[in-house]
Amino acid sequence: MPFHPFSREHLAAVTLGTCITAALLIAAKSNPRRRHLVTRLLAFTNLAAYPLNLIAWKTHDQAIGLENLLPLHLCDIAAFIAGFALLTGNPLLRTLTYFWGLAATLQALITPAISADFLTPPFITFFIQHFAIVAAAIHIPLVEGWRPKSPLWKSPFDAYLGALAYMLFSIAINQWLGTNFGFTSRPPDKASMIDHLGPWPWYLASFQPLAFSLFFILAIPLHRLRPARPDTP
Repeated sequence: MPFHPFSREHLAAVTLGTCITAALLIAAKSNPRRRHLVTRLLAFTNLAAYPLNLIAWKTHDQAIGLENLLPLHLCDIAAFIAGFALLTGNPLLRTLTYFWGLAATLQALITPAISADFLTPPFITFFIQHFAIVAAAIHIPLVEGWRPKSPLWKSPFDAYLGALAYMLFSIAINQWLGTNFGFTSRPPDKASMIDHLGPWPWYLASFQPLAFSLFFILAIPLHRLRPARPDTP
């Protein structure tokens, strides 16, 4: 069955993923033992997302392109970062996981750029990976008590610099391989937020203030929560 954004199949996938995410976070908040198990489960799921995606595409009838073989999409990198953030507690990895997970990966769940049909292996692993990133992004402040740096703009700026570095990296890789990692060569085939940011390459410039603004907005509620364990400068 072909998959279309905002369809009943899309709603079903998002609803199921949201329920599982909420159940895991509630379990992690309930007691330390469950918190440990959920943390390890989310770390494993994020780190295993790429090999699972690779296996899923190899079992699919559709031809596998470089964009499905190489883990160079932003959410592929975000999954690795989220996994190690949960295992190590590294401040920078936590920062990237929180801001990238809620500003970018969450948007990918709302307007998924996926060519696989409903309930095929690539479809399933796509939603597992993206929900694992979002779950990690919520788990880090809600369960682990992480807070952004002070002043308020500092952690959003760190996340923005990371996103800018990824964009420049993806432009170079796309020029070399003829791919479209990060959608820096052209917009995704399916409808997305990018469609409202202007034509290529101008939407790459539109991303800059939008990304920092989203990161800054995401920092506000955590900055106001006290007591907290903020990252040290």
